[in-house]
Amino acid sequence: MPHLVINNVTKIYERGRVRALHEVTFQVEKGEFLVLIGLSGSGKSTLLRCINRLVEPTSGRIYLDGTEITALSQRGLRRIRRRIGMVFQQFNLVRRSTVLANVLAGRLGYSPTGTSLLGWFSRRDLKLAEQCLERVGLLDKMHVRADQLSGGQQQRVGIARALMQEPQLLLADEPVSALDPATSHSVMKYIEQINREDGVTVVASLHFLSLARRYGTRIIALRGGEMVFDGPPQDIDNAKFKEIYGEEAEEVEVR
Repeated sequence: MPHLVINNVTKIYERGRVRALHEVTFQVEKGEFLVLIGLSGSGKSTLLRCINRLVEPTSGRIYLDGTEITALSQRGLRRIRRRIGMVFQQFNLVRRSTVLANVLAGRLGYSPTGTSLLGWFSRRDLKLAEQCLERVGLLDKMHVRADQLSGGQQQRVGIARALMQEPQLLLADEPVSALDPATSHSVMKYIEQINREDGVTVVASLHFLSLARRYGTRIIALRGGEMVFDGPPQDIDNAKFKEIYGEEAEEVEVR
């Protein structure tokens, strides 16, 4: 059974009747590193957010390990979101809180509401937070406020927060678009490590094809909300690049 199934997913935003996705269908096997590429507005972020229902699909079905995410009640959705980590483009940290507090937020789905609101976490959760911060090289920053970190460090906090969920699936929505090229590779290598060492399935949207080729085991390209490519990175030649990004586009390498 495929790990993740996207079946004829369509999303139409009622305001302006914008069709962001049109009958998108594909499957993802356990442990894949799938990269979504395409122009801004092609539907990449919408698709990622449909998977964990931060955005509700207009039609279609999404399954994770045989469970239909699109049919779950809010209670069922909260449970399955524990298994789906997410890394956001703009980090989504509480900037005035410490690094540790931001990472512990990844356990909110596991903790009783009252205790988590009071900041009470188990010894196991605190130990796990330290381990997650150590994995992204930020253990020494655990008591520093998030707004005192660089952009790359903030995104690594976001990765540690996602790791706190002990996820089976990691969604990364343009995780390096706000970072310089060198920092981008640093952040992507942590995501790659989670994929390879922990066997966590990754679905990430990336702006640069060079990054997609470097880190993805498979690429899906969207254009106008429709799939125009699904295959290994090496199969995207110049003609296919022009089909995805337009005739006037020129590939920019990020080294």
